[in-house]
Parts: sequence; structure tokens; C-alpha cells
Amino acid sequence: MSDSTLSLWSTPIGVHEFAQAERLNPLLSRVLGAMRVTDPDNDPEAAFYASRDDLLNRIQIPEWRDFLQFVVESVRDTAKTANAGVWPEQSVDLQIALRGIWFQVSNHGVHHDVHTHGNCSWSGVYVVDVDEDTDRRSHSVYGERNGITRFYGPHFSHLAGASMDFGNAYLQAATADFDPQPGRLIVFPSWLPHQAMPYAGERDRLIISFNASVHRADGGDGIAGYVN
Repeated sequence: MSDSTLSLWSTPIGVHEFAQAERLNPLLSRVLGAMRVTDPDNDPEAAFYASRDDLLNRIQIPEWRDFLQFVVESVRDTAKTANAGVWPEQSVDLQIALRGIWFQVSNHGVHHDVHTHGNCSWSGVYVVDVDEDTDRRSHSVYGERNGITRFYGPHFSHLAGASMDFGNAYLQAATADFDPQPGRLIVFPSWLPHQAMPYAGERDRLIISFNASVHRADGGDGIAGYVN
């Protein structure tokens, strides 16, 4: 038997670009801005706002349907790649359900602390608007981390008690940062800890987030009988 080294338990993160973002994002900014203004619980002076998670059917413009199709296809493609070698080799019809979709607005140093999402297998964050990249990165306090989304790898919680040396240098890259680029959608496992770092800019940081579940269309989610 030959020797081997296995690399197990990787963490899949899908990065997808919406081709219609340049046309859709300004429209979304206006629609979502109107929703915030007409929300009776909205504080117009607040540096942070989060809508209810019921945007799926609240927005009634044709372009919204195109965006939702993009979201569903991005979840499908990410889940398919993540499950390669686990899902059956034959084609399987999928049913992808958006369990909640909402938007958030932040500015003036607001951040969203480390958290995970429940009751779903995948989550996502789509950037609608933010300062131009050069302006965002030039902030005197936050610099290039201004408004980024940071993910914490599965081994992050073990670093405090680990003996760190050259032999486990691979553990020391325990976080991954993603710049807020309008039109970019990040699809990630719902269990993956993440946070929105503090943001301050001339323009609000406007994002759309969602939770999704993926099922077999025939109702059988198990993989019993499948042998890798």
C-alpha cells in the first residue's frame, strides 16, 4: 500500500458576478431606499438598518425576477460543486427554496458581529452599493478592510490553544476577506462564521442577504445507497 496525504473538509465558497448589475443595482437602490423610508420602524438618522426577510414577493418589478433567477442558479452551481463525489453521478432535479431574503444598510463605522445562519444549508450576500473601491480603501481608520465581509475557517476556534510553528503554517491563514464589489454575490455554507467589518463612506453600504435550502425535487434528500 502506497503512502498518501489526504486533504479533507474543505470549505466551499461561491463567487458569482451578476451580468446585469450595472443596470439593476441603481434601480434596486431606489426601490430598497423607498422601502426603508416607508418602514414605520425606520429611524432615518440610524447608521444601520435591516429590513424584514420577506423581500421575495414584496418587490414587484420584472428585473427582480431576473435577479432571483441569478441567485438560484448561483446557489445551484455552488452546491453542485461542493457536493461533487457525494451526490449521485446521474443527474438529479433540484428544488431550491429561498427561506428568507432581506437588505441591510450601514455606514458611520457600523459593523455586523460574527454570526452564522440557521435553518438552511446555504446563505449569500450580494453587494448593491458602496463607495468606489479607491475611496473605500483610503479611509483613514479602516483602510482596505473598510466594509469587507470576513469569513472564519473551521479551524479558527482552535488557534488560541494550538502550538503554532512552521509545521502547521497552513492553519494560520484562518480568515478570508472579500471586498464589497457591487454586482458580486458570495454564496457560502450557512454554518460558516462571518462578519461585516466596520464601514464608513460617502455612500451607504447596501447589501442583499438570503438563506436557501436545496432539496431533491422528488422529495428524497438522503443519499442512502450511494457509495463513494
